[in-house]
Amino acid sequence: MNDQPILSIVTATKGSFSDYWLQQLLKVKGNVQFILVYPPDTPIKPIDDKRIKVIVSPYKGEVMQRFTGLLNVTSDYLMALDDDDFVHPDILECTAAYFQRFPESWVLRLKIENIDYKNEERIQQDWQPIPDIAQLEICKKTPENPFPFQGGNYKGLLEVPIAPLDKNFDIRHALIPWKHRTDMEGIHFENFNNRVWRNAIVQPALAELSKAMRIFGALTWVPLWNLDRSLGLFVQATSFEKNKIIGHAMPKPEQVRYITKDASLKEARIHLTADTLLVKTYPQFGYLWNLFFWELYAVPKVIGKSLKKKLVKRV
Repeated sequence: MNDQPILSIVTATKGSFSDYWLQQLLKVKGNVQFILVYPPDTPIKPIDDKRIKVIVSPYKGEVMQRFTGLLNVTSDYLMALDDDDFVHPDILECTAAYFQRFPESWVLRLKIENIDYKNEERIQQDWQPIPDIAQLEICKKTPENPFPFQGGNYKGLLEVPIAPLDKNFDIRHALIPWKHRTDMEGIHFENFNNRVWRNAIVQPALAELSKAMRIFGALTWVPLWNLDRSLGLFVQATSFEKNKIIGHAMPKPEQVRYITKDASLKEARIHLTADTLLVKTYPQFGYLWNLFFWELYAVPKVIGKSLKKKLVKRV
């Protein structure tokens, strides 16, 4: 294997990942680097695989850990993967084939299958072969084909446009707490995780995110959670071009298995702090202000759920 990996898979972890998850991760074939980022003062699991790189983050928290891992990526392509989700063992071959065909693309959106954490049979099911990217037709939105997504049943590579960040701010989001966001609906996406990105487009966004965390002088504010969506939007805002096609979405069968849990088992998290960095850096984008106010009004709900959960535990 060459010293320089082609693809890096970055995982922020508390070190509590299962043996099965690690076994499946190491089944990924080829010249891939796995970057595991631990919080400080955490026992590190010994792993006998030269492709593993362990980093200890200066601070605990998903944002700082994943941010630290991504800054240490030297490969041409990267993806962020949680330590309970699974990626296809042939993802490197898929990545190489895609970016050879589309060298200017920013991102390859992988097909994700949501699977309940209790459904072990489906989680452990053998992976189906990834479609031959060289043979896939391009699915694009046209007057003759206005809905190429086809309810998720498209057969080729679906064109993915950049998020419409230049949409006007809808004042109703600031005035009406229950006003539902609709601007995130469509073929575009916001999240960063579980996609293969070109590293050259990610690093400038990380630099902008780092600047956004500086409040005054040496005073720095680092949110604990929500780098997933914030970084996905930072990448698109940093290099924004209206209506640009930034990549393609893979068709079925899935290349990522995303493990879902009941809401009662999840830790209540406030995402507003990370979203604030977006409007601080890119106040010109109305789309981001719509997101900000939507999350602002979600804060009391999150606090209420957290308090309710604590009270139930005490009873």
